[in-house]
Amino acid sequence: MDIPSNAFLWMKAFHIIAVVCWFAALFYLPRLYVYHAMSDDEISHQRFEIMERKLYRGIMWPSMIITLITAHFLVDWGDAIYHYHDAIWFYLKVALVGLLIIYHFFCGYYRKKLIGNAHYKSHKFWRYFNEMPTLILVAVVILVVVKPIF
Repeated sequence: MDIPSNAFLWMKAFHIIAVVCWFAALFYLPRLYVYHAMSDDEISHQRFEIMERKLYRGIMWPSMIITLITAHFLVDWGDAIYHYHDAIWFYLKVALVGLLIIYHFFCGYYRKKLIGNAHYKSHKFWRYFNEMPTLILVAVVILVVVKPIF
């Protein structure tokens, strides 16, 4: 398929924007869980539940979907030039994105568990849980930029 380079660049721009939005939400939602677990009054619990719901449904889901759709087009259009399917780094990146999607679903699962039960897990658990997307981000950026040969 012969795609104009301009379309590929626009798709890449939208992909990067969606990835940034998704990661911002992935970083912030577990941080809200930390504060939620540390709160003691009902008004705070309700406020955190609303914030968590809006972030998860209004930002995390749409940005994940847009990330995955634009990634599909980038791989489909760019494979003829960049030969993604011949590179091990590409499959490692896909696996890490798969882990990120699982993490995303865990965030949703935990969001529901926190409703009416702010002390479901300790704030220390949420602090460690919050580090997972950072580790994945570092690994993905290294794979995409350096493209190591194994």
